[in-house]
Formats: sequence, C-alpha cells, structure tokens
Amino acid sequence: MQGIESFIPLILIFAIMWFFLIRPQQKKLKEHQKMVAALRRGDQVITQGGVIGKVVKVRDDSNEIEVEIAQGVNVRVVRSTIATVTSKTEPAKA
Repeated sequence: MQGIESFIPLILIFAIMWFFLIRPQQKKLKEHQKMVAALRRGDQVITQGGVIGKVVKVRDDSNEIEVEIAQGVNVRVVRSTIATVTSKTEPAKA
C-alpha cells in the first residue's frame, strides 16, 4: 500500500503537465497544420523568418509554396515555415 501512495504525486504531476503543457501544444500544432493545408494563391503570409509575402503558387504534390516577397521576386518556401496568414483571399465564385 505504501508503494502506491508514493506514486500518487508523480501521477498528479504528470496529469498537470499534460493539461497545461502537452495538450495545448498539440492543439496549436493541429491548428497550424490546418492553416498550412488551407493556403491558397493570393494569401498574405509571414514566414517564421519574418519575411512577408504573397502566395503566388501552391504546389499540391510537394511540401513547398512559392511566395512573392517583392514585385518580380519569388522564393520557394517550405509550407511548415509559414508562421501566420495575415489576410486570406476569398474563394473564386463559380
């Protein structure tokens, strides 16, 4: 009985860590993955490096997108390095 009682504080610490650290981090990761998957041409984005640009081309077959950072200057960026989408474009009406 004494051995089980000594594990109760460890179990409580793990539960607290789960609800305050691990769970919110997983939720944020899922939201980021959803945001990156929803990128479209014309979206204004900010990369993790702080580069602000406009999505010019979205490649579905690869893990990268093309971002215009200045007029006529396009760079290829890995999708996961997109930090935020500052303005979304409206979907094309058919």
